Amino acid sequence: MTLSFADDDGTAIDLHLIDSADLDDWRGSRPDAEVRWLEAQGFRAGIGQALLVPGPDGAPALAVAGRGSAAQRARVRFPLAAAAQNLPAGTYRIAGGLPEDTAEAETLGWLLSNYRFDRYRGDDRAARALIAPRGIDVARVEAMAAAEALTRDLINTPASDMGPDALEAAAFALAERHGADFQSIVGDDLLTQNFPMIHAVGRAAAVPPRLIDMRWGGSGPRLTLVGKGVCFDTGGLNLKPGGSMGLMKKDMGGAANVLGLAQMIMALKLPVQLRVLIPAVENAVSGNAFRPQDILTSRKGLTVEINNTDAEGRLVLADALALADEESPDLIVSMATLTGAARVAVGPDLAPFYTDHDSDAAALATAAAGVADPVWRMPFHAPYEAMIEPGIADLDNAPSGGFAGSITAALFLRRFVEASPRYMHFDIYGWQPVAAPGRPKGGAGQGIRALLAALPGLLPAA
Repeated sequence: MTLSFADDDGTAIDLHLIDSADLDDWRGSRPDAEVRWLEAQGFRAGIGQALLVPGPDGAPALAVAGRGSAAQRARVRFPLAAAAQNLPAGTYRIAGGLPEDTAEAETLGWLLSNYRFDRYRGDDRAARALIAPRGIDVARVEAMAAAEALTRDLINTPASDMGPDALEAAAFALAERHGADFQSIVGDDLLTQNFPMIHAVGRAAAVPPRLIDMRWGGSGPRLTLVGKGVCFDTGGLNLKPGGSMGLMKKDMGGAANVLGLAQMIMALKLPVQLRVLIPAVENAVSGNAFRPQDILTSRKGLTVEINNTDAEGRLVLADALALADEESPDLIVSMATLTGAARVAVGPDLAPFYTDHDSDAAALATAAAGVADPVWRMPFHAPYEAMIEPGIADLDNAPSGGFAGSITAALFLRRFVEASPRYMHFDIYGWQPVAAPGRPKGGAGQGIRALLAALPGLLPAA
């Protein structure tokens, strides 16, 4: 799996990227033999069309790849990756046709097209290497590719090998690699250190629950990332049906995404004080599982009535957010595979996010467009606050009625952030259901490249 750019040793094949509208002009500048070859192969410069053009000796003289039309490109996140997957293995150098304003996103897509999840089955397919085009930030693109690979690997790994202890080990390995401080609070120590809801959700599992806490950076604005680390979600006593349980290895997708974002921040040595908090649990069923109608007292002191044990993610996040808020960092970001309602609202491809600040939403939307990482703002709709107030306790973890499920979950989490000036919440899917160029079926990063690009506008100046 090659997720970095190749060195230029003089043997690379020149790759010409051609817009369908420019095909005739391009062919007019080429030798007759090349034009006849393209015609014989039916090359029309459509997205994904790619082929080698032989020279007089039969060896590849160059390669061509179609970019389609602007309308077609709007439907494909990584058009260059669509071509890369149809080229034979080798090393390529882009000889023309790549717009400067999309070069970084397009070349990232090429790198990501080489991703393979090969932990359980070997994959000896040779990579299609690319020499970095001039003008792109090589370190940044490679850092984004590495972060996406980490996120995908973590989500793709089944719960048998990615329980709370293994997630902790992965976070520790990341911390050690970048010289970050690391600690973890495990099992009944969560009670003595006042994380009662993390403990309640995870206590029924064979592997004890834990709170992972990583810190990096000694100066600059303070950024705290909180990721939902539910390594498998049975639904608890409100047991999920089999069809709904099938993908629940991905319920730690929020944790995987914040670790991917943390890796980028540390690899690029951004001037921030970073903290990463991950409540890592398995929502399992046993005699000591928490129950419907239980009332839990959170770290913040707010009481929560449990009306569905399958709405557990917001419980573990609440304790972690309360801890994060005690330091009043400049920005808190939570990421979680939290609600099916978000998928119904925007589908699997968009990362819905919540913020109270219009300027932050605008900065994130602008940044997302530049890094091919689409996001969509959702409202912290204050009139729905009454829906999460059950009367018998301060909060309800699963309001009845089924309306506005993503919004009410976001409002629930916001109750645990009061001291910090900025809070942003992402209700992501973390999964690519159908393979697409640069995005194989499986675990996926969502919103983290957009956040990386937007950080200068979201944080105060260092």
